[in-house]
Amino acid sequence: MFNVPGQDPVTLTDAAVAQIAKLMSREDAAGFRIGVKKGGCAGMEYTMEVAAEAGPMDIVVEKGPARVLIAPMAQMFMLGTEIDYETGLLESGFKFRNPNVVDECGCGESIKFADMEAPQTNG
Repeated sequence: MFNVPGQDPVTLTDAAVAQIAKLMSREDAAGFRIGVKKGGCAGMEYTMEVAAEAGPMDIVVEKGPARVLIAPMAQMFMLGTEIDYETGLLESGFKFRNPNVVDECGCGESIKFADMEAPQTNG
């Protein structure tokens, strides 16, 4: 597992906590799983899903009523990331401020990490 002892690998803003808690409550879920997969014009994409339970290798980050589960294949890519939820006039969604990203596509849907081998699954 890719984790610094005593330090959460990701941080959550208050807006992200509120939205994750809302999704968890609506789906009666154990958490909100974050992953990465190959895709998009920059090479990688984040995956997000409401999860019924934590996997045995997931890193669990809890803040208030929100619980984020970081999938095993995403752990090395997510270290130091801030997860936010932004509401705009035309669209709303989760925003990842990830220091490991070196490039992203123009539409903001895909990302590229520095000199790291891409995972084979979204796992």
